[in-house]
Amino acid sequence: MVEVPETLPARMYLLAYDLRKQRMTARGAQLGYVLRAAALTELFLDGRLEEQRGRPVPGTPGEDPYGLLARIAASRPRSWQYWVRKDARPLVRTVRDELERGSWIRVRGRRVLGLFPADEVTVKDPRVVKELWGGASSALRGRPVAHVNSYDAAAVALAAAGELKSVLPGPDRRRHRRRIAELTARSGPAAPAVRKVIRAQRAVAASAGS
Repeated sequence: MVEVPETLPARMYLLAYDLRKQRMTARGAQLGYVLRAAALTELFLDGRLEEQRGRPVPGTPGEDPYGLLARIAASRPRSWQYWVRKDARPLVRTVRDELERGSWIRVRGRRVLGLFPADEVTVKDPRVVKELWGGASSALRGRPVAHVNSYDAAAVALAAAGELKSVLPGPDRRRHRRRIAELTARSGPAAPAVRKVIRAQRAVAASAGS
């Protein structure tokens, strides 16, 4: 069995990589929302984060790798959507740097059209992405939901909510809507928050363009 990263944000970052095209299929704010939700989901599944009156609150004390628990504890009660949006873009760089330090990916600078600086991400071992994709695929189509690995269930829920086409193209999201809903219910409130954030952002963009 191929070794994969332990953390859910790192797994979601790698799942956003398209092996066929050899590039990230999600970036910027969209990927940031998914990674923030992944960090929140990991804390929720481990009991370090709980929900009261529809809002996240600190639960059992434990590791706080991205400082989320400390920020939530110091803040007035705020929605899951707020914490999904908050500092979403910086988290992309944080997770990417972690994966680079762990030798999961290679990052090289390049220039688009010879002018604009950009980073090119390459997964060092494609088998890692295939292993993660296999877990998500099995969660979507395999055993009863109650028996699915919690991180695999969360990966499907987050990929569907964040519209990660590398994991769930639009037709698959529609075809497996009921199963996705069951996996999402098992994974906690952060994934539905991603869906709301993306829809709200899209509505604002459509309004501005009309």
